[in-house]
Amino acid sequence: MTGSGAKSAVEWLASVTPDPDACRWEWERNPLGVALLPAGRLWDVLILPGELGYPTLDVLTRVIDRPGPVLADFGDARMGFFVPAGTATRWLGTGVRGAGRGTWIVVPYPGRGAGGVRWLIPPDGSGTLTDPTVLELAMHEAAAQLARDDTPR
Repeated sequence: MTGSGAKSAVEWLASVTPDPDACRWEWERNPLGVALLPAGRLWDVLILPGELGYPTLDVLTRVIDRPGPVLADFGDARMGFFVPAGTATRWLGTGVRGAGRGTWIVVPYPGRGAGGVRWLIPPDGSGTLTDPTVLELAMHEAAAQLARDDTPR
């Protein structure tokens, strides 16, 4: 991501902080390229284990043009799908954690790699988020595929 896309993504992400200008200043100068941002204002994050998250992302990218932002942690153990604010408090799902109001997320600067976390799908700056219903259906499809793959033949 370069140019105005990265700039608008930075503006959108920083807008959730009490002082977006100070956030941007710190973030751009942080040697790790990460910021700690509050969830629950514009977006929540649903955190899936990597073994389910990657197949879920595969399904999502086949059924919708552009999912919302998606993060992966170091070692691909977990993936975070950005969903509308309030989703985390209503989400019921085994093995899925929610980060909503009152939680903070380590977020890499768009367009830059960071040591422990990276964008698989960076924000586009427009506020695009993944619809939680579509995400849930994609998770079911991915889990069914994983179960089929594990079934002895």
